[in-house]
Amino acid sequence: MKERFFLVLIQFTVISALSSVINARSYNYQNGHGIDTLSGNHLLYNGRIWRDLYVSIKEDQFLFSNEFLPGRVTMNGKSFNTLKLRYDILNDEIMTVTDKGIILQLNKEMVDNFTVTYRYRIYNFSHLVSDSLSKVSGYVNVLYGGRSILYIKYYKEISKRGPGKNYENFVRDDRVYIVKDGFSHQVRNNGDFKKLVSDKKNEIKTYLKGNKIRISRKSPDTYVPVLEYYDSLK
Repeated sequence: MKERFFLVLIQFTVISALSSVINARSYNYQNGHGIDTLSGNHLLYNGRIWRDLYVSIKEDQFLFSNEFLPGRVTMNGKSFNTLKLRYDILNDEIMTVTDKGIILQLNKEMVDNFTVTYRYRIYNFSHLVSDSLSKVSGYVNVLYGGRSILYIKYYKEISKRGPGKNYENFVRDDRVYIVKDGFSHQVRNNGDFKKLVSDKKNEIKTYLKGNKIRISRKSPDTYVPVLEYYDSLK
């Protein structure tokens, strides 16, 4: 009888211990404490569980696609390849899917840069921290990085504007910037771009004409060869 009592006591202790572990893991997941689901990926999975707060709004808050895209991310200097990533540009957050099918929002403070591939093109994003020289912060798509730097900051907002419109949807806004001499300048049109390279005005004019290049704010990639040439003149 005494032996049976001790056996039941031991079983109760083991069950209680397991229950505590399970409850602790459940609490951490629910509160976004980033429990690791793959051995060796503690850094990558240091984030919080993502929840969709915008199901009632038309369209979505993501860049390019609401599907997870092939990508790579570098966190605190460590790279993680062959990932599936999705970029929420409303909240400026990226997320991935764990091997358990859990969608995690990555810890932005740890992210150095990341890439996503969409329609056979690789987009390179860096994490900017706002300072006295630049008011832009968060993830930016770097199109060119030389003496000058060209990047795009993507935004989305929730809007209900429009005649007779009785629903909310996401509206995208892309802003183009050029970093010159350490200062970031927004490029709202071709006139802004030309002012930034006006110290080499004649050379740029000849280059554009000779190479039949037509620049356009709507296609920021067209600025890239011009900036490469401009930087080569310095």
